[in-house]
Amino acid sequence: MTAVTATPLPVARPGRLAGTGLLLKIWLRRDRIMMPAWIYALTALVSSTVYGFKTGYDEPGALEKFARGINDNPSARALYGPVLNDHSAPAMAAWRVGATGTAMVAIMCVLLVVRHSRAEEESGRLELVGAGVLGRRAPLTAALLVAGSAAASLAVLAALVMIVFGAPVDGAVAFALSWLGAGLVFSGVAAVTAQLAETSRLANGLALAVLAASFLVRAVGDVGSAGWVSWLSPIGWAQRVRPFAGDHWAVLLLPLLAFALLATAAYALTERRDLGAGVLAASLGPDRAAPSLRGPLALAWRLQRGTLAAWAAGFFVYGLAIGGVADGVGDLVGDSDSAAKSIREMGGQQNLTDAFLTTAMGLMALLAAAYAVQGVLRLRAEESAQRLEPLLATAVGRLRWALAQLAVTVAGTAALLALTGVAVGLVHGTRSGDLGGQLPRVTAAALAQLPAVWVITAMTVLLFGLLPRFTSGGWGVLTVCVMLGQVGPVLNLPQAVLDVSPFTHTPKLPGGGFSALPLVSLTAVAMAAAAAGLLAFRRRDIG
Repeated sequence: MTAVTATPLPVARPGRLAGTGLLLKIWLRRDRIMMPAWIYALTALVSSTVYGFKTGYDEPGALEKFARGINDNPSARALYGPVLNDHSAPAMAAWRVGATGTAMVAIMCVLLVVRHSRAEEESGRLELVGAGVLGRRAPLTAALLVAGSAAASLAVLAALVMIVFGAPVDGAVAFALSWLGAGLVFSGVAAVTAQLAETSRLANGLALAVLAASFLVRAVGDVGSAGWVSWLSPIGWAQRVRPFAGDHWAVLLLPLLAFALLATAAYALTERRDLGAGVLAASLGPDRAAPSLRGPLALAWRLQRGTLAAWAAGFFVYGLAIGGVADGVGDLVGDSDSAAKSIREMGGQQNLTDAFLTTAMGLMALLAAAYAVQGVLRLRAEESAQRLEPLLATAVGRLRWALAQLAVTVAGTAALLALTGVAVGLVHGTRSGDLGGQLPRVTAAALAQLPAVWVITAMTVLLFGLLPRFTSGGWGVLTVCVMLGQVGPVLNLPQAVLDVSPFTHTPKLPGGGFSALPLVSLTAVAMAAAAAGLLAFRRRDIG
């Protein structure tokens, strides 16, 4: 009897980019809420800033005097950078949203890349999809395309907004491309950190640490005598494009080159690691948890403390800069009656410094709400990644787990705003010679924003409980509030429409009248919405 051994047929390996188009289509659909929210919010920031300079400084020479005041103020230069030689409204708007807006574009791109690369591996979804025809480089390529399309769409809209307001086409395009270049650079940074880290949390943390260092390096170069230091920062590159002040197009080659190098490094690291693993090996913990970790509250704190520390550092630095600018806001406004009127209207009071501080506290409250939305989204991430089910198999109940996570998030918003108030109060009080008076009143003004922040938090909890797949709609709720606050007054929307935002009802502090009723009402609304969301979470299926 003769045995015949069959020769196995060769298996065709898919190309390295096979399946990229399908992944891109799926992930763009997943981001149909998050991506437009970012794009619309940043576009609204550009439009409201241009409009503010166009209507607020319409007297002859007002913008020139404002620019001199900024360049003479180290705190303002550290926060926004120096004002260049073009003092038109679009040019001043490009300066105003230059450094901070570029950082926000970078954050958007970092979150998108990590969400669709490392987070997909961490959850196990990419391994399931990879069982089909999917190339090794397809997920990272699709993630970079998602972030690139978001940055490109934002650039187009930002340029169109500036052109509509009368900006020269070449300056508007240069400004938009500076934002796009920064978005590409930090997309590349996130692509590398997604290969280094084993968790999405660490990948985001590493990328945002690079962003923070870039912002700090740029600030040092703009404040000190060594201006060349700013050339070491991608955010500094965006400023060195000099939109509306010479349009140095050649500088745009730097972010393109940096993106190409970072993307090449990320692809090389992808080929040299296992799926689901990071280049940096995760350290093994002890066999048994410490007594301080044997509870859901301790677990929530352990998971969120790194993110909270990063946000706190940013809030503190921003508070120091705002405190340094506040005492000289009168000199910055100069003789512009319309600019002073605009600040007083936004701040809701006659004292120019107090009005400026009120507006700044409102902005910090919006950022604190962004932290809160991110914290609530962690609940959905734990659920969708199937880490919640093993936890609930123990003696920990649903409500106990959810309340622990929310307690850390809510306390975190209070800590962020308190830290901001202390930072602003310390610097402003020292510069004005009234530290004992300014520190408590400014800190109280910051904490007065908390009930509005908690309303946004509770609305996201409500989505998590009732419509878990649409929990990311919390970003949409926050975007509506941002647009009502920034664009609503510009469009002269009815007060009934503006009242939809909880931030409309917070007291105008410091300096304005205080009433406890709006704060109590907002807190009651937040508690009711959060309770409804938690009750719905308790009754629905997990997953």
